Amino acid sequence: MYRPARRLADIAPFHVVELLTRARQLEAEGRDIIHMEVGEPDFPTPEPIAAAAVDAIRRGKTLYTEALGLPELREAIAAFYRTRHGVAVPATRVAVTAGASGALNLAFACLAEPGSQWLLADPGYPCNRHILRVYEGRPQNIPVGPDSNFQPTPELLRQHWSATTAGLLVASPANPTGTLLTAPEIAALAGVCRAKDGHFLVDEIYHGLTYAPQEVPSGDETDAPTACAAGDDIWVINSFSKYFQMTGWRLGWMVIPEAYVRDVEKLAQNLVLCPSTPAQHAALAAFAPETIAILEMRRGEFRKRRDFLAPALASVGFRITARPQGAFYLYCDCSGLCDDSFELARDLLEKVGVAATPGLDFGSNTPEKHIRFAYTTGIDRLAEAVDRLRRHFAR
Repeated sequence: MYRPARRLADIAPFHVVELLTRARQLEAEGRDIIHMEVGEPDFPTPEPIAAAAVDAIRRGKTLYTEALGLPELREAIAAFYRTRHGVAVPATRVAVTAGASGALNLAFACLAEPGSQWLLADPGYPCNRHILRVYEGRPQNIPVGPDSNFQPTPELLRQHWSATTAGLLVASPANPTGTLLTAPEIAALAGVCRAKDGHFLVDEIYHGLTYAPQEVPSGDETDAPTACAAGDDIWVINSFSKYFQMTGWRLGWMVIPEAYVRDVEKLAQNLVLCPSTPAQHAALAAFAPETIAILEMRRGEFRKRRDFLAPALASVGFRITARPQGAFYLYCDCSGLCDDSFELARDLLEKVGVAATPGLDFGSNTPEKHIRFAYTTGIDRLAEAVDRLRRHFAR
């Protein structure tokens, strides 16, 4: 018998993972593939974090922790908000989670009623809407584009809000566009959600990986504003994956409105028991000055890559209509080069060995016209990719 739940019909495959699988097959056959498809930093986890994990395992720190995480790690995260953002976040409101995905699972398990609608930007990270669907919520896409810097606006919220809308989820910096929300923009969105008696969730997983405009000297980077500064009724999700370069460790956190802390704790006790104990002990070293120094040096390298790749892709014929202010992506309009970005992504992989992600993964807002390139490899490899692209389109 095969009878999966009906919700599975609404959950699409993650096409970038399927492209990665094909890229690995081609590599096994001896092909040289330049990976610009997966949103994963190419740097190893900083040594102080790895050393802390080894030390914790040797000292037997491998048993269950509290469901919401090690108290000392929750305190360290709260202290990070004070020192990095100047925002007071009580450690009691911090939940350590199994990555940002684990945080979003807990948030939607707590908030999503069957049939409730949730507003999400389109294009946007596909797993967010699929996680929501698992908990019987209904994603409602808000088409966004260059006129709003690919972010929702209060006007768009009012336009799309309905009687069954329960809340809004945004990302800043956003995937796939790398665009940011300013502090006034976050406050304005929060105001609409409050006026509508809705929930407001903000994905800040790429915080720390933000860059000044190309014309500003390197080293003058500023951090994106955190939604924690816009009110204590906002759900804020973050992760150790991107800035801290701990993707496979599966560790993140969530700042929860005080009234919901016990609810999330009950869910965590039942759904996950606790996050990885060795990973939590390792993460205590993530905030050490020597670790931050390593991360900031790598942040500078990501900026150099963005500053190289954006004009290089434009010279090939891609239009970069999203201002790439953070994360490590360029979301390009490829309509001047092809009719279907999915076919283009397959051609680039098979014919020239460049792996990129088609717009199909990110929603229904003209996906055939867009393709995402990740600058998660060195400038020498990015330059080789651009040369291959230029030769491909010159045929």
